[in-house]
Amino acid sequence: MDIYGRIGKVMADLPAIGKDSVNKQQGWVFRGIDTIVNYVSPLFVKHGVFMVPQVLESTREERQTKNGGNMIYTRLKVKYLFYATSDGSSIEAIVDGEGMDSGDKSTNKALAVAMKYALFQVLCIPTEEMEQKERLIDPDETSPEESYPVDMAGNRIYRCCDCGRDLTPITGKDGKEISVMDQLELGRKYAGGRIVCPECLKKNTRKSA
Repeated sequence: MDIYGRIGKVMADLPAIGKDSVNKQQGWVFRGIDTIVNYVSPLFVKHGVFMVPQVLESTREERQTKNGGNMIYTRLKVKYLFYATSDGSSIEAIVDGEGMDSGDKSTNKALAVAMKYALFQVLCIPTEEMEQKERLIDPDETSPEESYPVDMAGNRIYRCCDCGRDLTPITGKDGKEISVMDQLELGRKYAGGRIVCPECLKKNTRKSA
């Protein structure tokens, strides 16, 4: 039997997996990767299926929390290959995973998230009805503090919401310096509170004129 038939048999035997884990900080319930693996792994063994991950892209960024701590933010694009043990036939799924940690666990968390959603999407794992309102994105067990990118000196980096460029001091037509704080104030006044660079602010002003 090829991988398609074997995946179908796994899906047929797979029960609904409810949200039995709790976010300790904010009280959300979610389906943890450990729970999913505990359900799926025996069925993979039973029906002769295994999976192999391959990291296609990886980015890491250091961010500073509002309390002054540092967090490492990692984003991965991972390809999972699902193989049949009988004939080596396979299917693949490519998913993104994001993780944030103050130590050395951000990559582990990103891989766990990627694996979780690869299994959910490939196997169409059913979910139980929960009394609590469902969220579109399941949170991790612990939610990290609010964070933002910083430069080598630890200063916050502000990025334009439209073009994605970092805000830096510039010189105006009158020869006076327009600081980053001045640019943020202009965004609050003329861009609905968004962070925008002077160039994008001019473009938006022309469009609305």
